[in-house]
Amino acid sequence: KYSINFKWYIVKKFKVSIQLKKNRISKNWINKQRRDIYVRQSKIEGFRSRAVYKLKEINQKFKILKNGQSILDLGGAPGSWSQYLSKNLKNAKLLTIDLLEIEEIKDVKIIHGDFTEEKYKNEIKNFFNHKIDLVISDMAVNTSGNKNLDAIVTGELALNAMNFSLEVLKINGQFVTKIFMGSSFNEIVSNSKKYFKETNVFKPPSSRKDSKETFIISRNLR
Repeated sequence: KYSINFKWYIVKKFKVSIQLKKNRISKNWINKQRRDIYVRQSKIEGFRSRAVYKLKEINQKFKILKNGQSILDLGGAPGSWSQYLSKNLKNAKLLTIDLLEIEEIKDVKIIHGDFTEEKYKNEIKNFFNHKIDLVISDMAVNTSGNKNLDAIVTGELALNAMNFSLEVLKINGQFVTKIFMGSSFNEIVSNSKKYFKETNVFKPPSSRKDSKETFIISRNLR
């Protein structure tokens, strides 16, 4: 009886410890959001998330966006990148896809699905009906707490995104993807240099300093 009660006590204490840790992380996240100037600015400007400023800063440095482009936004939820494209580009043909639901965005075609599945690949290709100018991706897995695992899985997403971009981009097309620093980093940089004439690695100022994320900008498809 003592043994059973002791085990129950240990299990209960462990569960309480886990819950307290989750509550502490949640509280820290909320406080960080409140202090974040990019979060405040995104609300003022009507964007759905602070991630919009990453795309804005990437474009300021590398000039990837032009009027009249055909652009695919992979993993676009909640939609701030596509919002930015819609507000700032004229005569652009825009499509975004994500596993999560995305609320309607003016002048943007939205697909709810997995871009790695053939049915959705075909839907994307049929929408554009021609090779396109730019593929952008801010995709990442929901963080597990294991930074090495998160880097590996997000790296696989980035590689899948690059492989699909090779199918849909026109010659001299461009590809931008997020990647976490980790074991997949060298592989995707190597692939980028193989298929594109220019490869740059860039961490936008709006990317949080404690984040392992960076972006690979691949320009001018061979």
